[in-house]
Amino acid sequence: MKKILFAASEAVPFIKTGGLADVIGSLPKYFDKERYDVRVILPLYSCMDRALKEQLIYKTNFYMDLAWRKQYVGIFEMVYEGVTFYFIDNQYYFDVSFPYGNMAYDIEKFIFFDRAVLSALPVIGFQPDIIHCHDWQTGLVPVYLNDSFRQDLFFASVKSVMTIHNLKFQGRWDKDEVRDKAGLSHYYFTEDKLEAYGDANLLKGGLVYANKITTVSPTYAEEIKTSFFGEGLEGLLSARAHDLSGIVNGIDYEVYNPETDPRLVKNFNMNNFRKEKYKNKVALQKELGLVADKSKFMIGICSRLTDQKGLDLIQCVMEDIVQEDIQLVVLGTGAASYENMFRHYAWKYPEKVSANIYYSEDLAHKIYAACDAFLMPSLFEPCGLSQLMALRYGTIPIVRETGGLADTVEPLNEFTNEGVGFSFKNYNAHEMLGMIRYAMHIYYNKKRAFNRMIDRAMARDYSWHQSARAYERLYDGL
Repeated sequence: MKKILFAASEAVPFIKTGGLADVIGSLPKYFDKERYDVRVILPLYSCMDRALKEQLIYKTNFYMDLAWRKQYVGIFEMVYEGVTFYFIDNQYYFDVSFPYGNMAYDIEKFIFFDRAVLSALPVIGFQPDIIHCHDWQTGLVPVYLNDSFRQDLFFASVKSVMTIHNLKFQGRWDKDEVRDKAGLSHYYFTEDKLEAYGDANLLKGGLVYANKITTVSPTYAEEIKTSFFGEGLEGLLSARAHDLSGIVNGIDYEVYNPETDPRLVKNFNMNNFRKEKYKNKVALQKELGLVADKSKFMIGICSRLTDQKGLDLIQCVMEDIVQEDIQLVVLGTGAASYENMFRHYAWKYPEKVSANIYYSEDLAHKIYAACDAFLMPSLFEPCGLSQLMALRYGTIPIVRETGGLADTVEPLNEFTNEGVGFSFKNYNAHEMLGMIRYAMHIYYNKKRAFNRMIDRAMARDYSWHQSARAYERLYDGL
């Protein structure tokens, strides 16, 4: 049996700030339990859910050498949904109200965490074949494995995998300070190792020393080898191209299931959506104060309201969009300019636009189920989960062809009856507007073709089972 350890900074249901937590909390459950023993190690934040924290079992503690000082390391354990989770405890580093915030503090915190992850393994008696590291917060684990830990027989055959969830975040800080905190020699702080543009870069360290590198979609794996998407690391990623692959994330098909979702007014499935799905639309229209009309083309947006998500394109042609025969339902928070834009249009066109400038899991599920289309014109999107949720609920994505959106949303081909969405290539507001109008045309004038798209969308399998099989093949290759 292969033993795998996931090292990460967050995981549902314990602590979540973004999509990384969904991956770490969900993916380990879907491995073949007879062939893979997959466990997870996390920091024990004081802001973790209290009810869960009270269920943790204290295992042991020890003191660890970290550069010129000794640090306390406590270890707690919990089995959750069949997966063993370990938690590294240190009040100085993890007594926080939010997992991240001050980069100077975060850098030292995760240097400690990375060394503690490796130091804890012999103590708890778990000897992994592979340590799977996620994002910059675990970037020093492969570096430490190559350094002092390699001389220990316990770690002699341990391999590492580094997964990039979003290359924009790299853990950059002053080179001398990182060297001092991490206890690594000058050897590691050169341009071909941890140094990047004069600073130390924790993610770069992981990318240099991991045995394999993955990211969260095949297209993003290609994009990050270019200067536009590479965030300064495109040269290194190109050099390691033979070790770099993309594996699309999944979603939890039990949580996102239109047939059983308790948040919906009317449950539906592939066989009866023609008769039942619209009832969710009418209920949402009434709830949000829009004109109740089951035939109206309704577009949903559930997103952080930021430039990365293509909100500047929407802003550019928003007046044109609301002149069309549509309704627009928005849920999310972000830049004040975008929040205020949607509030303005909801005030100006209350029968057409609903601006919900907050986040609600309940409303998100209702939007996925009720809308006819889901707009996601991202500038870049490593994987994207919203389009997978939309497909699951038979809501047709309108996306820009980038990253995971290009890999998961096959555009409609009217002539071959293929495709599950609408996509445009260039980062251009009017190209996006043209695609919205084309989607409307299919919806209003070729309803049978639109419904066949929904058939195909709901038949797609983007569950974690698919992702787990791909990771199993990667592990076996090591």
